[in-house]
Amino acid sequence: MGLWIVLGAIVLLVIIIIGIYNGLVVRRNRYKNAYAQIDVQLKRRYDLIPNLVETAKGYIKHERETLEAVIKARAAAVNAAQAAAANPGDPTAMGNLNQAEGMLTGALGRLMVVVEQYPNLKANENMMKLMEELTSTENRIAFARQAYNDAVMDYNIAREKFPSNIIANMFAFSEAKLLEATESEQERKAPQVKF
Repeated sequence: MGLWIVLGAIVLLVIIIIGIYNGLVVRRNRYKNAYAQIDVQLKRRYDLIPNLVETAKGYIKHERETLEAVIKARAAAVNAAQAAAANPGDPTAMGNLNQAEGMLTGALGRLMVVVEQYPNLKANENMMKLMEELTSTENRIAFARQAYNDAVMDYNIAREKFPSNIIANMFAFSEAKLLEATESEQERKAPQVKF
């Protein structure tokens, strides 16, 4: 009788370990899938940028620095996104992606300021269409980032809870990194309005 109780306890323990392990695998795959959705939208964004630059080139010939900054920031962001796609959740890869995306967002912002200064460019049908697509893509990226961060938080919470933390450490389920805002501290501050 005692042997059956011990065997039953061992079987129950194995079932619990398998359940926890499988739960962690499911959560890890969810955040990887969520990152894949971000990656799709980032690629779309990166594909739009050269068209945007080409359209602007004809109008703003003496703003070469701005165009080159956008091209350089895009290249850095593409490289960072490829590294992050290879290992979603990796703290170094996600940090590099955050930094590269911040640089790209800043360069695009400067380009938009320049575009505002050229009414003919702003009214260009091709430019308006590209701007609309870029805005739509930015919104999709924001939603995909939120889904990714939700999936990462769910995974991290599951791997930190007891007894899951024991299983997570035994099977090397490392912590996943959230995607953080890409704005600088200056951009995050609320504008001051004075009358």
